[in-house]
Amino acid sequence: MVGSRQAADRVMKSVTRFIEGKLGLKVNATKSKVDKPKGIKYLGFGFYFDSFAKAYKARPHPKAVAKFKAQMRKRTCRSWGVSNVYKVQKLNQLIRGWINYFKLGNMKGLCVRLDSNIRYRLRMCIWKHWKTPQNRAKILMKLDVPRWAAFNIAYCGNRYARIARNGWVQKAISNKRLAAFGLISMVDYYAERRVTC
Repeated sequence: MVGSRQAADRVMKSVTRFIEGKLGLKVNATKSKVDKPKGIKYLGFGFYFDSFAKAYKARPHPKAVAKFKAQMRKRTCRSWGVSNVYKVQKLNQLIRGWINYFKLGNMKGLCVRLDSNIRYRLRMCIWKHWKTPQNRAKILMKLDVPRWAAFNIAYCGNRYARIARNGWVQKAISNKRLAAFGLISMVDYYAERRVTC
């Protein structure tokens, strides 16, 4: 935020002196550093230069995003022996908590990508929950998939990743139906909670 590395070192020393001398607090030398905003991780936030606004802005740091993805994968694990309703409840808690914490950051594009990934993984969980080919075909037909397509998909084996990307399955387990099932959209919740500064 200053003109040179030398000026930044000077500011760091004076701020450290003030915090330790005047406030009586201890500065953690291992967590404090002089760097460009892009190289800093602060309370889970990273920083980038917005060329349109000509200013540095905050967004979730890649490490925070990776942590969110790991938590999301746990909650959408096909082998987790709980109901899909419970999985959605846990996902909603994770989404709300994460967005309420990072609502200061710019992350609309990230929310779109994460939304897509969550729905994809949830479709795999639902497909597994339908269990047998007969049941899968029956449910797909109830969800407006033509009979020929329903049977082709239902009897093609348990290739969950491929099936979850199938157009007919995405139509049957649509974003609208997942929302009706109780899943909140990260994009919508972020738009509602976002704080601009």
